[in-house]
This record gives sequence, C-alpha cells and structure tokens, in this order.
Amino acid sequence: MTIQINRPEIEALIQQRLHSGAFESVEDVLFDALEMQAEREVWLQENKEAISAKIERGLAQLDRGEGIPGDKLRTRLAADKAAWLADHPES
Repeated sequence: MTIQINRPEIEALIQQRLHSGAFESVEDVLFDALEMQAEREVWLQENKEAISAKIERGLAQLDRGEGIPGDKLRTRLAADKAAWLADHPES
C-alpha cells in the first residue's frame, strides 16, 4: 500500500516522532497512532453513559441558572490548565 501525505503539518508530526527515536519507521508511527485511536474509541464507548450523564447534569444546572459566566469560566479553565501543566511538565 502506498500512502500519499499532502498536508505538511501531518508530515511534520511524523518526522517529529521519527526524530524522537521512539519509532523506527513511518509505518511504526502510523501503527501507534491507529492503536491509540482504537483505544480512545474503546474508552469513549465504555464511558459513554457516564459522559452523557455528566452532560445532562450540566444542562440541568444551566436550565436552573447555575451556569458560570463565560469570562469566569475561561479564567477558571486557564488556571486549571496551568496547574495541570505544572504537574505534568512532560506534556
């Protein structure tokens, strides 16, 4: 099989992975990406009910007027992201 990659950003990502030393070939990079995608799909399927329940709970909270204004939410999410990145420097 021959695969043609036309988007430079995809080729750059593949090259980045190859240069990391974690992969020996483009095929290895693609196999890993496809495996991760399959694992993500399994996880989403296994957690579908819990995710749907959380969405429903959030929508009910919004219906009751318990939402957070957009500017406050963005500030809170930025702080949460900064804290997470501080705890996970390799990310």
